[in-house]
Amino acid sequence: MKVVVLGSGVIGTTTAYQLARHGHEVTVIDRQPAAAMETSFANAGEISPGYSAPWAAPGIPMKALKWMFMEHAPLIIQPRPDPEKIRWMTQMLSNCTTKAYQTNKARMVRLAEYSRDCLTDLRAETGLSFDERQQGTLQLFRTQKQVDGAAKDIEVLREGGVPFEVLDVNGCLAAEPGLADARHKIAGGLRLPKDETGDCFKFTQGLAAKAANLGVTFRHGVSIDHMITEAGRITGVATSEGLFTADAFVLALGSYSPRLVKSLGIKLPVYPVKGYSITVPITDAERAPISTVMDETHKIAITRLGDRIRVGGMAEIAGFDLSLSEKRKRTLVHSVEDLFGGAGDQSQASFWCGLRPMTPDGTPIVGRSPIANLFLNTGHGTLGWTMAAGSARVLSDIISGRATEIESRDLGFSRYEKATRRPTSLGRPAPAAA
Repeated sequence: MKVVVLGSGVIGTTTAYQLARHGHEVTVIDRQPAAAMETSFANAGEISPGYSAPWAAPGIPMKALKWMFMEHAPLIIQPRPDPEKIRWMTQMLSNCTTKAYQTNKARMVRLAEYSRDCLTDLRAETGLSFDERQQGTLQLFRTQKQVDGAAKDIEVLREGGVPFEVLDVNGCLAAEPGLADARHKIAGGLRLPKDETGDCFKFTQGLAAKAANLGVTFRHGVSIDHMITEAGRITGVATSEGLFTADAFVLALGSYSPRLVKSLGIKLPVYPVKGYSITVPITDAERAPISTVMDETHKIAITRLGDRIRVGGMAEIAGFDLSLSEKRKRTLVHSVEDLFGGAGDQSQASFWCGLRPMTPDGTPIVGRSPIANLFLNTGHGTLGWTMAAGSARVLSDIISGRATEIESRDLGFSRYEKATRRPTSLGRPAPAAA
């Protein structure tokens, strides 16, 4: 089958690789000059299936109000009016119940755990190296209230058979000796020993080369304009370099996915949530993290990537704004210096931001669309790196007509479909980034 994949971030590239492995003729289209040049470029670097959880959770509305007055707030909501933002936030708030949280987290952990197994397979078959480490993730609690609040997540981990360790202060220091000088700021921790870290950009670029060796054609520097439909199917995608036709199309444009399918009558509930990161060269390895430390107070991940520290986090709801805020940089610097003071040279830090494609319930949309030959792989939020390998294999199985290895029906668009589809015969949306 001839398949066109729209987008060459970690999701699109991994999907293209899996489709090529299964014998399909694959073309990837992206407006950037190479793979992984946007949201996949400098993310937090953590591969944390056990910490896969929806942002929509009981108590979040009250926490959001509190965060508004924090100097180093993990959530920032820009006041500019935006109907799409209001709609998405309303849907998210409707998921802030105990029942919805348990349902959403369980399916997210299911996909993420499967994805880790798929990534292990990918690493073995490709021999890719991407500053990877398999030394676990430590969720660090600064208060006893945070320690107590972890109970609901521990219950889900236990039900899912995910190995975990509940640590006291000494246990946290044993796992991450670089925290020694911050001992008095630690109340406890939750460690997932099977979690991993790695450079998503290096992985995606390396896998793109492997995919090309399998016959995948990458068309970079090509802008996508609109999709053309006929008799309920996509017949082609119009681009800056002409029309591309195929038997099937995969939408993997992250936050830009809804723009491309809006005029097809498909309202994807995916909204961009801006995240920031700094990458700092290590100057004192003994003070640096061994793997990933999640600073629960500031919702920031501090990750060891080779001879660098990647510090990533925050959620800024500001539409498609990609400006860099010095205030957000100060929050990242504060978190890493507060816990791993002196480990890196902040004067040499590189500062970055990207748009995470978030769904209101936290679970990505992976599977069929209402249009017969259009498939979706988008909405992974902060977990694109964690879920990429599994999402790609699930979608490749669906496109290839094979049974998926995990339950996948609740990952699809159908959970939103009743309220979001308005069928049309011809798609000509506003230009979409790819």
